[in-house]
Amino acid sequence: MVPGQAGAAVPLLFLTSATGGGHTAAAAAVAEAVEQQYPGQYAPVVCDPLGGAGPGWPLRWITRRYGWVVRYAPWAWGLLYRATDSRPAARLTHWVVAWLAGRLVRDAIAACHPAVIVSFHPLTGQAAIRARDAVAPATPVVTLITDLGAAHAAWTWPRADRIIAASAVGVPVGSQFSSARPDPAERATLRRRLSRPTAEFLVLLGGGAEGAGKLARQAAAIADRLPDVDVAVICGRNRLLRLRLDRLSARYRGRLSVHGFVTDMGDWLRAADVVATKAGPTTIAEAACCGTAIVLTGHLPGQERGNIGFVTGAGAGAYWPRVSQLAGGIARLREDSTSLAAMRAGAARLARPEAADKVAALLAELASYLA
Repeated sequence: MVPGQAGAAVPLLFLTSATGGGHTAAAAAVAEAVEQQYPGQYAPVVCDPLGGAGPGWPLRWITRRYGWVVRYAPWAWGLLYRATDSRPAARLTHWVVAWLAGRLVRDAIAACHPAVIVSFHPLTGQAAIRARDAVAPATPVVTLITDLGAAHAAWTWPRADRIIAASAVGVPVGSQFSSARPDPAERATLRRRLSRPTAEFLVLLGGGAEGAGKLARQAAAIADRLPDVDVAVICGRNRLLRLRLDRLSARYRGRLSVHGFVTDMGDWLRAADVVATKAGPTTIAEAACCGTAIVLTGHLPGQERGNIGFVTGAGAGAYWPRVSQLAGGIARLREDSTSLAAMRAGAARLARPEAADKVAALLAELASYLA
């Protein structure tokens, strides 16, 4: 398929990786926005050259260790993040990744002939540029930085033709997160749909796609201390956590519900009174678009630390990293509707539901040059 061929949708190649959920979620959000704004004109193709079915065992082994590290050894992630946050280290890292993943990216470009290549992950940028230079030299490469704070060196070396920073346009989120904060009647409907019809106050606990953090201890502390509060835990891909919480849930007579990786996170956020989560940029962006009060319970060293000030400085939430802090803070919010409403308003001020549409428009503009 050749870009601009009469009657054919123009391909756009999105490179991402399922290390965490944010990169893939951003790619999916932009793909959805492209298809909604330009139906039939563009065809987003999502490719994971790092951890999908095609990469060799070294890359698969490395990417599949990500979940274990962020759950059980976040300090190690912090060391790696700081050790590679320089131009020389980023150059070496990119060279290794491009060597391991370059063939897959070249094959993807040759297969779909994209009008634009977009890197949604800090480690796919060099592979995209080298493969583009070898197969389709005229094709622009765009980097979309999904972190909210200062960008790691790997995001900006080497420099793509265009760099889009989430700090400028917002983190792209899907259309399910674009609805306004529901009124009490809508929230009650959502809770019935989610099998929480009797919940008077609902706390949503999460730890990103990997289910990282002290979620089991947090859930038990809230449920033990606050008998009139329901807790829903989103475990993501953390199967061991889900098994542990499934055994624990019987103790609380239906007030503790446990879920794996969900596709209706927008409904959960709008149904909840508070979301308590680690400081991942995608979860923050999704909660803000739903107008949900945000409690941050931790962060990955490096890229997520600055997100704490981003949320608390806007009045959108609080930072309660200790389990006792979290349980006590939830108890206070349960009784203080004024503070809770102020946090919801602060979250809504942070919302950038148009971010995916802005990125889609930029990609369409770039693609039109080759049409």
